[in-house]
Amino acid sequence: MDNENTAIRTTYFSIIGNTSLAVIKGLAGIFGNSYALIADAIESTTDIFSSLLVLFGLKYAKKPADDNHPYGHGKIEPLITFLVVAFLVTSATIIAYESIQHIMTPHKTPKAWTLIILGTIIVWKEVSYRIVLNKSIKTNSSSLKADAWHHRSDAITSVMAFLGISIALIFGEGYETADDWAALFASGFILYNSFLIFRPALGEIMDEHLYDDLIAEIRMHAKEVDGVIETEKCFIRKSGMRYHVDLHIIVNGDITVREGHEIAHDLKDYLMEQIPNLENVLIHIEPDRLTF
Repeated sequence: MDNENTAIRTTYFSIIGNTSLAVIKGLAGIFGNSYALIADAIESTTDIFSSLLVLFGLKYAKKPADDNHPYGHGKIEPLITFLVVAFLVTSATIIAYESIQHIMTPHKTPKAWTLIILGTIIVWKEVSYRIVLNKSIKTNSSSLKADAWHHRSDAITSVMAFLGISIALIFGEGYETADDWAALFASGFILYNSFLIFRPALGEIMDEHLYDDLIAEIRMHAKEVDGVIETEKCFIRKSGMRYHVDLHIIVNGDITVREGHEIAHDLKDYLMEQIPNLENVLIHIEPDRLTF
């Protein structure tokens, strides 16, 4: 359960960071006359709720298999990822709508000091993105990866806000809406990132063939077990952070059923020892030749 606990701790990191930034951005946007910063604050607020969803999903996925869920509860992860994507799309839509409203409404030029706030936020969010993404790769968590992209999309909106405010300050009167345009463009980036997060999660739900490297590793280790001549079919489905494997192996067709059974058990134990992310391995025995 080390991966699960690591993912949960990482999610707490996201929740604390997003809460702090939502407050800072909101106050800076209001007092600094910057809707781009307010838009940033809106996104950070949705990030808090999406991180809470990720936390719920990770804790639920830890539940052991039961009679109603013989394969465990790991499929909650991509389902939570869909909800996180919905939050991203919703925040992008709100930002785009409000940006257009502000573009059509005259307002003051943003304050210069907001650039300092934004610069700090950009650095922090990029660092957060890299930390959470690294943990998502380590733990093999799709919902944690979605959470990481929340940090990256936040950094993108902050960069756009920085550029927009800079243009408004440099060119002065007539360019007050530059940061509003920046927020509008940022919403487009958020929508694009939403698709990048959604697509792998959909493949996971549909048990799409996505694991060639893992299959190659399984085949390699399988042939290291005494009695295994070759591997045949190998199918993998991902559930949460772990994998369920259906593997066909070829053995000597003249051995007894008991001997074949023992080979299958030895292989299962060996594979799960060599590849810790395997939740279960179901092995089917095939003879190397027909015997009569």
